[in-house]
Amino acid sequence: MDRYAVIGHPIGHSKSPLIHTLFARATGQALEYSAIEAPLDGFAATLDAFRAAGGRGVNVTLPFKLEACAYADEVSERARIAGAANALTFDGASCRADNFDGVGLVRDLTVNLGQPLAGQRVLLLGAGGAARGALQPLLQAGPACLVVANRDATKADDLVRTLAALGLGHGVLSACGYPVLAQHAPFDLIINATAASLHAEPLPLPAQVFGPHTLAYDMVYGKGLTPFLRQAQAAGVTRLADGLGMLVEQAAETFAWWRGVRPDTRPVIAQLSVPLT
Repeated sequence: MDRYAVIGHPIGHSKSPLIHTLFARATGQALEYSAIEAPLDGFAATLDAFRAAGGRGVNVTLPFKLEACAYADEVSERARIAGAANALTFDGASCRADNFDGVGLVRDLTVNLGQPLAGQRVLLLGAGGAARGALQPLLQAGPACLVVANRDATKADDLVRTLAALGLGHGVLSACGYPVLAQHAPFDLIINATAASLHAEPLPLPAQVFGPHTLAYDMVYGKGLTPFLRQAQAAGVTRLADGLGMLVEQAAETFAWWRGVRPDTRPVIAQLSVPLT
C-alpha cells in the first residue's frame, strides 16, 4: 500500500490523516496516510527515513515549510514565490515541491463561498508565510486592489517589494500598517493570515475596513468565532468563514497531484465544519 504522511512539530492536532483517508475511501485509492512529528532539528533526517521506508509523498506543516523547499530537487513556481512548500512528492531519487495553500484558499473563496475575486477590493492581514503563500493565487484571480497590512508595516512593504521584483502585483498590490487602513476602506474581502487567532488576540483594525457586504475570512479553523471574526461581526458583517475549506481544498489539490484524481471536497468540509458561534 502506498504510504503518505504529514510532517510537522507539533502534529497531534492535524486533521490531514482523516481528510486524506476520507479522500482515499471516496476515490477508491489504496493508500495509508499518517502523521509524523519531526524533531525541530530533524526534518531532513525524518524525511529521509520515511522515503527509505517506501514513502511516496508528504504534506509539510509548521515549522518546516521553508526547509521543505530547500530539501527538494525541483520547486514549483508557486512554492518558489511563496518561499515555502506544503507538499513533496518522491520519484526515485528525485523530490519535487509545491505549495497548494493559496490555490486551496482561492478555490474555497470562489467555489465554496461564492466570493468573486476579479475586480474586488481585498485586504490581506499579515506578512508571514501564510500571507506570502496566498499572494500569487490571489493576484492571479484579478482583484482591483490587494492591500497587505501588518503590525510591522516594514515587513508588509518588504513582501510587496519582493513580489514586485518578480513582476507581480504592479498597480494592484500595496502595503501599509494597521493605523492607516481606514484610508483604504472598505474592502469586499478581508483575509486574516496572521497567527493572532491562534492566541485569541484581536487585531487593531479600524471598523471602517468592514463594509455591509464584506466577507471576513480567518485562515485559522476549528476555533469557532475567533477574535477577528468577532470584530467583523461587531462591525455589522454577516458573511463569516474560517479556514477549514482552505485546509480541505489544499489537501484535495495535493491528493490530485499525488494520485491523479481530485476528490469531492464538499462531504469532507460538511463533516469537519465547526459552527461559527
